[in-house]
This record gives sequence, C-alpha cells and structure tokens, in this order.
Amino acid sequence: MKPVGAQQQPLVLSLLLRIVLGWLLGGGLLLSAVSYAGQPISTHAVEVSELGDEPLSLTRHLAVLEDASLTLSLADVQAADIAGRFKYFPAEGAAMSFGFSHSAYWLRLRLHNSSEQPVERMLEVGSSLLSAVHGYLPQADGSYQVIRTGQAQPFATRAYKNRHFVFPIVLPAYSEYAYYLKIQSDDAIVVPVALWSPSAFHEYERNDYLAQAGYFGMAMAMVLFNLLLYIALRDVIHLWYVLFVASVLFALAALSGMAHEFLWPEAMRWSNSSVFVGFAISIAAILQFMRVMLETNMRMPRLDRLILLLVGIHLLLVIGLLAALPTFAIYAEVLNIATGLLLLTVIVHCAYRRQRSAYFFVAAFTTLLLAGFVVGLKDFGLLPSNILTENALQIGSAIEMLVLALALADRFNLIRQEKAEAQQGKLAAQEDLLEHLLNSERELEARVAQRTAELKLLNDKLEALSATDGLTGLANRRRFDEVLAIEWVRAERVGQSLALAVLDVDWFKTYNDHYGHQAGDECLRQVASVLVASICRTGDFVARYGGEEFVFIAPATDGASALKMARKVCEALQAKGLPHESSIFGCVTVSIGVAAVVPSEKFSAEDLLREADHALYQAKNNGRNQSVLARTNAE
Repeated sequence: MKPVGAQQQPLVLSLLLRIVLGWLLGGGLLLSAVSYAGQPISTHAVEVSELGDEPLSLTRHLAVLEDASLTLSLADVQAADIAGRFKYFPAEGAAMSFGFSHSAYWLRLRLHNSSEQPVERMLEVGSSLLSAVHGYLPQADGSYQVIRTGQAQPFATRAYKNRHFVFPIVLPAYSEYAYYLKIQSDDAIVVPVALWSPSAFHEYERNDYLAQAGYFGMAMAMVLFNLLLYIALRDVIHLWYVLFVASVLFALAALSGMAHEFLWPEAMRWSNSSVFVGFAISIAAILQFMRVMLETNMRMPRLDRLILLLVGIHLLLVIGLLAALPTFAIYAEVLNIATGLLLLTVIVHCAYRRQRSAYFFVAAFTTLLLAGFVVGLKDFGLLPSNILTENALQIGSAIEMLVLALALADRFNLIRQEKAEAQQGKLAAQEDLLEHLLNSERELEARVAQRTAELKLLNDKLEALSATDGLTGLANRRRFDEVLAIEWVRAERVGQSLALAVLDVDWFKTYNDHYGHQAGDECLRQVASVLVASICRTGDFVARYGGEEFVFIAPATDGASALKMARKVCEALQAKGLPHESSIFGCVTVSIGVAAVVPSEKFSAEDLLREADHALYQAKNNGRNQSVLARTNAE
C-alpha cells in the first residue's frame, strides 16, 4: 500500500482542477485538504462525552488503509499484520482527499466515552458522491452491525434519511470502540467526516434542508420566469438561459444528494453520472448563451467557431459519461478547465473592448469564484462550518443566475431603447416634414403664383419618393403593383402576352451574417444595376419587390423570350463575380421564376405573380443560380 503522504502531489493537481471547475460551474468544488507542516496528529481515541453544539472534524483522528485489491474484509483489516498498516491522514481541515482512485479506503476511528451515561452521537460523512460507504458499527456483544450504502445503492439502504451518509451511534458508559468505514467512488474520493451531538445535528439538518429548498425554489422560479419571457418575446436567448439554469440546478441537485433522496432513490447507476452529465450540458448552454449575448459570431468569428466546436464536444461527452463514467470523468474535468480558460479569455477580451454585456459575465463568474474560495477556506478549516459556508456554492450560483438574468434584462432594455430612438427619429422627421409643409403653405399665402409652382414641384418630388426604393433607386413595391395593374389591363385589351419574373438573391441571409449589413446593402445595389443593364428594352419595367427580391415586367413577351431575359440576368450577375463565401458558386447569384400569360377573365394578375413565385421556389429547389419558366393553367 502507498503511504498516505505519497498522495499529496496528485492531490494538489486535483485541488487546482476542482478550483477552476467550481468557479466555472458553481458546483463540484471538492477541495482536497493539504497537510500543514508540524501539526500534531492524534492517535488517541476521541472523547465523545465532551462534544458540544459544534461538530468535531475527524480528519486528524482517522486512520487510513488503502485496499487496492478490493478484497479486504473487516476481519482482514482487524488482523494484527494488516491493522498495523493503518496510517493517520497527515492533514487538517474538514475533508481528506485521495483523488481519482479505483482503490477502496478503510477508515478507522476510535471513540471513547468516559462518562457514566450512554452517549448518542451522529457520525456524518458529508459527501453525497461516494459510490460506496460501508459502515461497521461495533455492538455490545463484540459483533459489528454492517450498513452497506452509498450513491450507487438505493436510498433506503441508509441508516439515517439524509442527503449525506449519517450513522447514528450509541456508546455505552465507560466504553471505547473502534468504528470502521469503507469508502469507494467512481469520482474523486473526498471524505469530510464529522461527529455531532444529535440535537446540534438536527438543528443543522433543518437549516440545511431549508437552505437547499430556498436555492432550488429560487432557481426554479428563474427557469419558469424566463420560459414565460421566451413565450412572450420569442427570443431564443431565453431558452439558452433556461437550459443553463435547469442543467446547473439538475447537477447541483445530484451533487448535493437531494436528487438521489427525492427524485431517483432507486436509480443507482444514474446517480453516479448525473452530476457530470448536468455540468456538461450546462457548459454547452452557457457557451451558447455567451455567444448570443456577446455576439461572438460577428465580433470574433474565428473564436466563435472554436466555441461551437466545444459545445459539440461537451454534448458528445454526455454519451461517454453515461457509458463509462470512471473512464471519462477525469477527461471531463480537464475539458471543463480548457473550456473555462477559453470562456474567461472571451469575457475579458469583450470587457476590455468595453462591451456592455461582458461586464455582467465578469460580475457573475467573479461571484462564483469567491464562493469557491469560501468553500475552500471552509474545507481547510480557516472558516467555520455553518449554513453560509456549507451552501456557499449554492449562494454563489444563485447570485450568478440573478446577474445573468440582469444581463438579459439590460439587453432587452437596450433593444427597446434603440427602437424608441428609431421611432423618435422617425417622428421627428415627420414633424420636420410637417413643419416644412406648413411653412410652404404660409409662403403660398403671400405669393399665390410662386406658391402654386413650388407646391406642385414638392408634390412631384414626394410622388417620386413614394414610388422609388431608397436603397437601389429602382421602383418600389407600391409602384410595381400600379404598373402591373396598368400593363395587365393593356395586355388584356390588345390580346398580347404579358411576362413577369421574380428574382431572389441566393443565400442572402448568410451573406448578410458573414459580410455585415452594409455589405449586404451594397450587394443589393450591385444586383439592381446588373438587372437594369440586362433588361434594357423600351417598355420593360424593373422594381425591388422587397428584401432581396426583385421583379421585372416584360409587356408583349411570351414565356420563352422572358426566360431568355432571365437567363441573361443570371449569367450577367455570375460574370460580375461578387464574392460570396457561403455560396457553392463562390459568388453572388440569383434564382428567377418566370411566368407569361395572355390575360383573361379566368386568370388574374395575382395568379400571374403567384405562378412566377412558384417557379422561383422550383429554381431554388433545383440548385439555385438558374431560371425556371412556370407552366400556367391559362396556357
């Protein structure tokens, strides 16, 4: 067996891993106790009759024996040759840690009652993640009562119903007994053991469950509130927040033992992996939440792709954790640290760039880090164990959730403020226009002739503006509807064919997302110029229909001729070679739907537009960058 002191180097690594993990997730922070040089180690029995209202940490009173073969029985560890191999744990603090180990660890504790009355005490193993906790309690006749429990066992196997492992013991008057605990775990083995008086433990237990209920109630309220916000606003960022809070809530419920007690008391295998699974999902959710809040896809696109990759890895890790927890647990913690460093880099960079939302992330994770330090100081014995220090991670996690909720509220307020400013600007423009018209009217009253001419000129300009698209300079949707109605009546009167084409820029949304809205506007202007240059016949009409859609009307033109015109537009735009990284063609292209018909009572202008639109969708379904002629029912 390795001496207990040889564990210190891997324990320091485990300490560093878990500090960062606890800071990032608000859960799973299990600090190993590091030895203090020169501290005396008790080798005597613990006097239980003098125990007051405060718990007694038993770390320095426990003798430890590693069972790497997993074959030792109680009789074996009591035998003289093996009993002499027990070593006292060389550390102070509330817990002792053995890191990730497949070994079982036997703990021996000697208790002495020097009083003349029997003494009742509560022996608490204050960790809920231990897969196996076997208690060997001596009886008055020299036999041992064996209690086999643990996270991998049904909750009903516990000697006392509590989220931790608690063993009620009774020491007769003037007696001394040796108690044994056998510990195993698929996770890192961290063992905080304390001795309580029954009255003090029951008071602590009541406050502890009250604190747990308060935390989980608050978190559930945050989940429901943001779920209602998503239903009202349809903003997907609220769903990412809900998934993050719910998964952290799930993981902390499993970490604290509450889930095993109340949710799945019989699900033994699931209890071991649920903590890691919950944290893996919560990391994926917080990364997605951060991407939307900090707009990393626009501000740092290369790093954003790495973040997306990590999201996928964490979700795949869930499968590994469910299939083989002991194998993937350490990899999960290392991956969590790498993800945490990346997340910290992004937050600090965005805060340095004075991005408003990043300040909330800094506040949230700083709070969580402080909570982790409080837990660490408590486990080192530098802070007392009370309701605040015991639940520091839950408190830090709750504050983190509230701060991130405030970030959501601030984002909503900024969006609303921007909309209000836009509406205010529009109203101011309308008021300026109205004032201008009133001034013109007052001037017209002074000079009738000049006033009439100026008013006519102004009306002409307004009419032109109302029929023109401000971005491309083409006719707008309103003017298109007017011209289509006029041309339809004319074609119906003379019995000529009327052709209509609808154009749509291929993958324009991804173009906008990649190059930005200003580049998108310039792209639309370039498409408009190509369209005007290609449709050059007298009498043809070109307009912007809306968004990235354009239309042209070709009077006295049959379907075949209109299709040639459309193909000419496709070829001209592709020849122009406007770069489009997300397009399979490498450049900006359009898909065109063409329809032509001789107007009649059975076929309306709306039907012609509908047929052209259906042809457009067929062009897109056929691979884009092409023109398709509709087969109308009127032909």
